[in-house]
Amino acid sequence: MIIIVLGAAFGAGLVALAYGLRPPRPALADVIASLDATPPPADTGAPQEETEWATRLGRRAVPLVRALGFPTATLRADLAVCGTDVEKHLAGKATCAAAGLLTPWIALALVRFGAGVDIGWWMPLSGSLALAAVLFFLPDISVRKQAAERRHQMRHTLTLILDLTVIALAGGAGIQQALTDAVQSPRGWAASKLRHALHVAQLTRTSPWQHLGDLGQHLGVSDLTELAATLNLAGTEGAKVRASLAAKARAMRRRRLSEADGAAQAATEQMSLPVVLLFTAFLLLIGYPALAHVLAMT
Repeated sequence: MIIIVLGAAFGAGLVALAYGLRPPRPALADVIASLDATPPPADTGAPQEETEWATRLGRRAVPLVRALGFPTATLRADLAVCGTDVEKHLAGKATCAAAGLLTPWIALALVRFGAGVDIGWWMPLSGSLALAAVLFFLPDISVRKQAAERRHQMRHTLTLILDLTVIALAGGAGIQQALTDAVQSPRGWAASKLRHALHVAQLTRTSPWQHLGDLGQHLGVSDLTELAATLNLAGTEGAKVRASLAAKARAMRRRRLSEADGAAQAATEQMSLPVVLLFTAFLLLIGYPALAHVLAMT
């Protein structure tokens, strides 16, 4: 009987997989109705249709996740850097937690009906709670890692743009023109954010440092906020903007070099652990026969 139930479940899974990979064709009446329908107005700012199953399943649990205090200020900043929707992220967290709660009980049911072994209720209960807690915070770890990479990219791009701006200022260009020319060369996410901030400053005819400072606060990049504050003060008090930019670029470059040196040393330290484990295993391989022989003689 158990074999029949498992076979039926396996066949239902195959049918569902085939149905998902090859959905049925739409009806002819629906196709003709869609051709005659008036297309909706284009709206580039509207959110795209949700296609991820995790987001669709966790939509109803988003208020519960918000009641737990999520997203925090740090998580909100990381989501802003990654460009991820808050509702979508919270729905994914809820789905992961629900999967963690259900997985041990499903495994218990398979073991009980398949092998006839009863392991009690406390083990799947504790396992479901622990797995749900781990999976609940797993999306946050992924977002935090991606946000750290993007912030590092922003700092690197900002250093490059400052160097190009200093060169343009040395050639006699104004600060607005120098910044505009400097941000045209780099490519990537960080450069596009900086170009957008400077474009808004040009349209509103305001100081670019104010918009760069707002961008730094929004993304959580302290170097950009400090640069905006320093150059805003320098422009107000009549200090030389070129000297301030050169000093800031030099300081940021030294900081990036020190961070790269520290990361290289940390990677070197991590590489020593596999060598130690390999040497320990080699010693055990050599010493075990002798130890076994001594123990056998005694």
